[in-house]
Amino acid sequence: MGLARSSCYYQAKGESEAKLKEDADIRDRLEALALRFPRYGYRRMTAQLKRDGLSVNHKRVLRIMREAELRVKTRRRYVRTTESGHRYAVYPNLYRQTQLEAIDQVWVADITYIRILLGFIYLAVILDAFSRKVVGYALS
Repeated sequence: MGLARSSCYYQAKGESEAKLKEDADIRDRLEALALRFPRYGYRRMTAQLKRDGLSVNHKRVLRIMREAELRVKTRRRYVRTTESGHRYAVYPNLYRQTQLEAIDQVWVADITYIRILLGFIYLAVILDAFSRKVVGYALS
């Protein structure tokens, strides 16, 4: 017939109605599970569906959860970096009412730490307040 051998194995790529109905059933189950377990991700959802007797792939669960916007939003830990309730003297900000007109009138400084594999390094920076350019820095 002159056809390639691969044409014997060809399947149409369009989704059948049975597949769409099955996805809708899985989506309904996932929505019910999301109400019961709001912090479950796709791995736990897949395990729960398997415990309920439904044989489903984790990739399919992830795709359906993504389409139905059922994915869990990750919580970020709040890190407080400023300790305002200290016992040291608080000095007034003399710079607040100053109108800057040229460079080198006011310099400001800041220090921060940067996490690396071996621990922390500290970065101290001095900026010109008018131009916001770095005047100097030290890394330790």
